[in-house]
Amino acid sequence: MIAAFEGWNDAGSAASAALLHIAEAWETTEVHRLDPDTFHDFQVSRPMIGRDDLGRRVLTWPSTTVSVATSPRLGRRVVLVQGVEPSMRWRDFCHQLLDVAEDLGVGTVVCLGALLADVPHTRPIPVQTSSDDRRVQALLDVDESDYEGPTGITGVLTHLAADRDLHALTVWAAVPHYVAQPPSPKATLAILSALDELLGEPAPVGDLQEEAKAWQDGVDELASDDPEVAEYVQQLEEAKDTAELPEASGEAIAREFEKYLRRRDPGRGPA
Repeated sequence: MIAAFEGWNDAGSAASAALLHIAEAWETTEVHRLDPDTFHDFQVSRPMIGRDDLGRRVLTWPSTTVSVATSPRLGRRVVLVQGVEPSMRWRDFCHQLLDVAEDLGVGTVVCLGALLADVPHTRPIPVQTSSDDRRVQALLDVDESDYEGPTGITGVLTHLAADRDLHALTVWAAVPHYVAQPPSPKATLAILSALDELLGEPAPVGDLQEEAKAWQDGVDELASDDPEVAEYVQQLEEAKDTAELPEASGEAIAREFEKYLRRRDPGRGPA
């Protein structure tokens, strides 16, 4: 199960956009929808009014849907959870999702998130994959999270999933806080790249690479018009480059080359 929620966990809408890319690229079938009246304060998450494809005015309520997709290369069944972070009854909300997950035979729950951070838009977007499950840590060579503090629905869902003895992990992208407004295609692309390794096949990126470049070029142009912003970005670049030297190990190069080959040949499996 891969889940993403709009709201507090979704800086720049990067996480929800990543899940939407998967849902649109893979054939999906909706199997469950949670009742919005039970979990949402509509003064916080307001319904939206607009027109459908036939020009009729329609009212759309904030909701959480569960869909089943089939990955194109491995034919693996993947459950997708798309929604808005609920306003209330979080435990009941998560238990309902996990009940559906168990009915569908889910063994692993992956929550996607994005947070605002002091990172430069000119460098690769940092992505952290973590799990408190020692089995997942050993299998995927990931660390446990060292975060302590307020959490969102992703933190609650993974915690309750672990209580049910499901494998649980999170994938978080860091979005430059000075360009927090959505969309954030470079962060979305980074999340999908991380999922690429978890799923063992190329995650669908569509036009995201071109959109990410256009986004970075646009931020570059805005920064060039404001000396204070340009200076701040330079400080972030220097701090980033000092703290983390570029990864250029043989293992890292081989991993990136394997991802390149898989994108050229969707039928190619992991080496």
